[in-house]
Amino acid sequence: MTVGVTNTAPLPLWLGFKIGSRARPRHAAMVSGAVKPSWSDQLVFTEPETKLIEALLGVQGRGRGVSSKQLQDVESAVQALEISKGVPDPTSSSMIEGSWQLIFTTRPGTASPIQRTFVAVDSFKIFQEVYLRTDDPRVTNVVKFSDLIGELRVEAAASIKDGKRILFRFDQAAFSFKFLPFKVPYPVPFRLLGDEAKGWLDTTYLSDTGNIRISKGNKGTTFVLQKVTEPRQKLLSAISSGEGILEAIEEFTLYNKVDSKGDFRSLVGEWQLLWASESGGESWSDISRGLKGVQTIKEDGQVANWAVPFPGSRVTATGTLEENAKSKAYSVLMKEGVFQFGPLKLPFDVQENLVMEILYVDNKIRIGSIDKATVVHLRL
Repeated sequence: MTVGVTNTAPLPLWLGFKIGSRARPRHAAMVSGAVKPSWSDQLVFTEPETKLIEALLGVQGRGRGVSSKQLQDVESAVQALEISKGVPDPTSSSMIEGSWQLIFTTRPGTASPIQRTFVAVDSFKIFQEVYLRTDDPRVTNVVKFSDLIGELRVEAAASIKDGKRILFRFDQAAFSFKFLPFKVPYPVPFRLLGDEAKGWLDTTYLSDTGNIRISKGNKGTTFVLQKVTEPRQKLLSAISSGEGILEAIEEFTLYNKVDSKGDFRSLVGEWQLLWASESGGESWSDISRGLKGVQTIKEDGQVANWAVPFPGSRVTATGTLEENAKSKAYSVLMKEGVFQFGPLKLPFDVQENLVMEILYVDNKIRIGSIDKATVVHLRL
């Protein structure tokens, strides 16, 4: 069954998405039960693939900042896909060829210090280029720092051992900086490393559409790669890098905008604030958005926002969320607050009446505006 989803010794060898057929957001806000056209019309994933993608949403540092619950969900989804087999003999398939983006690795700290830094930094994009059907078959790991700075390419001569395994030997690497007319050699003497420059990479899952690839390296590391990231991942990547966030939100909501406030039940839950635009105000809400706290919405409309200004402290504001009958927005009335430091609790008045509009919501991400400030939340 297929369902839609809206909604980098040497660098280690490294989740993949390709253009497919129709799909639609899972658990996304809809209008009068009608399916709205979206960018996901061209992305297709099986149900196990969907579970992996959603388990990876919000994971920081490609696995370095993963919680135990997130890791459990990802590993469970990976195992389910490996059991399902996917494309048999993936190294014999042309779908393994091309540029793959690294999304997750189970052991991001197994490489050298400089490589650990590259892999764990969300603002860097890590790719693996696989080209096996040429006169010079190669596997190349690419770290793209930014369009303005440049990239690092670590290349390896490659050969196919069997239907799953690629053998490789690293032989050259260099930095290409936009501001320099020459390449800077990568400080690893591959020729002197001997067998340390060698390795292998097993592909344990390749999706039937060429969307996702799961591989395991000779050091026991699992890599999840994809060819084309889906828009929710692109949005989260922009937030992580701090570049092009408003543009990513505008593009995302353009194709996924809801024409109503959606189902209130879709808002119920615990939400982590990922990003908020500057509104220029000095109210409690403006200050709290800067703290990147958590918002809890209950079924009875009770709302609680809390954040940790510094270790050992917690500031909380509570109120209610009500539907506005005259518009497509919600009214948020914040009433009481309390600052807690250890056993000490200091109450304070909040008294704010805010307008919240929902631009998009599904089972993982919520995009909205609160008094002219655009906010993005991730469901916990």
